[in-house]
Amino acid sequence: MTGKLYQTDPAGPKNFVFTPEYFEQAKTVIARYPQGNHFSAVMPLLMLAQKQSGGWLPKSAMDYVAGILGMAPVRVWEVATFYNMYNLEPVGQHVVNVCTTTPCWLRGSDEVVKACEKHLGIECGETTPDGQFTLREVECLGACVNAPMAQIINAQGEYFYEDLTPQNVTRIFDVLTHGGTPKVGPQSGRKSSEPEGIKVKT
Repeated sequence: MTGKLYQTDPAGPKNFVFTPEYFEQAKTVIARYPQGNHFSAVMPLLMLAQKQSGGWLPKSAMDYVAGILGMAPVRVWEVATFYNMYNLEPVGQHVVNVCTTTPCWLRGSDEVVKACEKHLGIECGETTPDGQFTLREVECLGACVNAPMAQIINAQGEYFYEDLTPQNVTRIFDVLTHGGTPKVGPQSGRKSSEPEGIKVKT
């Protein structure tokens, strides 16, 4: 989690409305919460709005969610600007989140980040000119035993890649660039989180 300064993007749509498909999903989400506690649906509804908007949240989408839930817009903006899973500006087709927390750092995440920047021709926080990749540095992604790791989010879902090196992370980008689906999980050949160099009997 991290606080972010929110600025209205003038390129964002002035009006936002859930499509019938997303509206039905929103109703299902709201119905999960007891009467009087529907404000708790704000986070999943923001995720739905972000997905419909192509991976980011324009101001009009946040205002729309506020209207559905009967919340003051500023309350919704507070949520969207606090959590880094919400994107407040357009992002690439593939959002690459590289973990640089202590376990990943000790295992070489700095070199992985440098390889990403060099291969993609951008720095952390930027998007490639062709709109394919957005590169970000994030905090713990929860697979410390297989550090270093990264999360890649695209229209198909969220995928985790572990045991990264400068060499294999660039191979992942090449596969994505050509429309392929890289192998998820450990990239070192180990199974799950078994110790490196030791074959675990299954």
